Amino acid sequence: MTTPVTTIRNLGPAMAQALAKVGIDSAEQLRDLGTDAAYARLLQGGMRAHFISYYVIEMGLQGRPWNDCKGAEKDALRARFDALKAEHSDTDRAALEAMLDRIGVVARK
Repeated sequence: MTTPVTTIRNLGPAMAQALAKVGIDSAEQLRDLGTDAAYARLLQGGMRAHFISYYVIEMGLQGRPWNDCKGAEKDALRARFDALKAEHSDTDRAALEAMLDRIGVVARK
């Protein structure tokens, strides 16, 4: 039996849907992967990097409120996030999307 991702604190339907798109369909899978591996999958799957999304997962896996991350702990998480983003972001695609957006080709979200 599997438990929905939404049973993890801070994770709602939108995050569950994003995780499902990259093959993470249960709370058990997310816990087994951990924040970094799960977030790397999200980035590889095309999700835009956003620090709050990253630390929401981390705090949720710890059973803590999403806004409980402060000070040195938040700084350390930011360093981990930045490293993941640098490793897994498609900068060529991001640049192309930015250009298409500037000339009005990409629909605004």
